Amino acid sequence: MQYAQVKPLWDSDESLFTIIRQELYTAVVGDIMDKIGLQRQFLSPQLRPLQPRSTMVGRAMTVLQADVTGENGHRNTVLDKPFGLMLEALDDLKPNEIYVCAGAAPQYALWGELMTTRAIKLGATGAVVDGYCRDTLGILALNFPVFSMGSYAQDQAPRGKVLDFRVPVMFNGIRVEPGDIVIGDIDGVCIVPRHAEAEVFSRAIEKARGEKMVQQKIQEGMSAKQAFETYGIL
Repeated sequence: MQYAQVKPLWDSDESLFTIIRQELYTAVVGDIMDKIGLQRQFLSPQLRPLQPRSTMVGRAMTVLQADVTGENGHRNTVLDKPFGLMLEALDDLKPNEIYVCAGAAPQYALWGELMTTRAIKLGATGAVVDGYCRDTLGILALNFPVFSMGSYAQDQAPRGKVLDFRVPVMFNGIRVEPGDIVIGDIDGVCIVPRHAEAEVFSRAIEKARGEKMVQQKIQEGMSAKQAFETYGIL
């Protein structure tokens, strides 16, 4: 699908992410993606923020996890490492990136306090894992956005390993590419593909600002029906 060519209202990731933090949210971004044919961009609704008011935005640093049996006899030398390539993936985080891990069965923790400490040091802006996190109180104390299926202390070390990173990963049928923009808040986590981001965010900013105006009109007494007929927003 070809997407409209629009001139962005921002000139860098930093300025875009500032606008997103100040004005946007997953619902309005998702609405725009629905309208341009990107209708399967929300990750599983089971993924929730550790803190209800947590928000995150950044580019995806994708991590491919797999379950292991702990038995010897494999040909892949990556499996000889305690966590596979997890430490290398963690250390490769860049500023404004989000650790996005998928591929394993949700039976153990994929994120913890020490990983959070390292991610903060590297300038990362969040983590979203298709499974659980642990060391919850420690993560909460660090005030770092983590989205997961919940808290569960069982460790990944004997049960799963990272096979690769900065490769495409799948979250329950949703493809996430390295560099896609990830947005998370209490309503969910959505993925904005890099090839469509200029149109998505330009239109989302316009819609969010329009919603503020419609809200003002409703507060002044305009009916919902009249507001929708007048502005096409509700």
